[in-house]
Amino acid sequence: MFLTLLTSHPSFALAWLLAILFSLTIHEFSHALVGKWRGDRTAERDGRLTLNPLAHLDWFGFGAMLLLGFGWAKPVPYNPYNLRDPKWDAVRIGLAGPLSNLFVAIFAGLLLRFLFATTIITTLNLFVLFLIFLVIFNLSLAFFNIIPIHPLDGSKLLPAIFSDPKYRTMREFVALRGPQILMILIFVSLLTNLNVFFFISTPAFALCDALIGGSCTGVLYSIF
Repeated sequence: MFLTLLTSHPSFALAWLLAILFSLTIHEFSHALVGKWRGDRTAERDGRLTLNPLAHLDWFGFGAMLLLGFGWAKPVPYNPYNLRDPKWDAVRIGLAGPLSNLFVAIFAGLLLRFLFATTIITTLNLFVLFLIFLVIFNLSLAFFNIIPIHPLDGSKLLPAIFSDPKYRTMREFVALRGPQILMILIFVSLLTNLNVFFFISTPAFALCDALIGGSCTGVLYSIF
């Protein structure tokens, strides 16, 4: 998407880039902030309790995102021994990122709806495009990261809920095979036209439509 925009509409590519940087920064900052709230200052000492995007970028992952449309940021570290409730605080830290993305998407979507409803903005411009990208990116990040597979944020939830020894086989299977299945899905998505992540894109675009009171897909089609 980025390369397509860069060659056809450079200004649109800038809006895409800013939306991605903002979304990733909020996501990682939220991990660090909740970690500090729960008693661990590892992320803060590592320079991650900041809204500076450069502190959170994994340059290889960011490059992959620009070239392939899929990438990652630097994981936020935490020490479970410093947490007040290690079992559930790990879940809180993990889910802080997706929840922050959900809040950003809701705010951006409702702001866009308000601007159009009051006719403050009536046409597609860079600010509108930035808000649309914010909604779509943040919803996609939120739904993708709650998948309960390592290294995604949702992986913290599975062992907390199924901590009983009787679930050991299931936990081991998910820990071992989950990342392999995830990588296969990612490669299939990158190498084919199959929408293997329909369980993410479908609710993301449905919620996007509900937030802005229109068609997010239609806006994207008008651009591409």
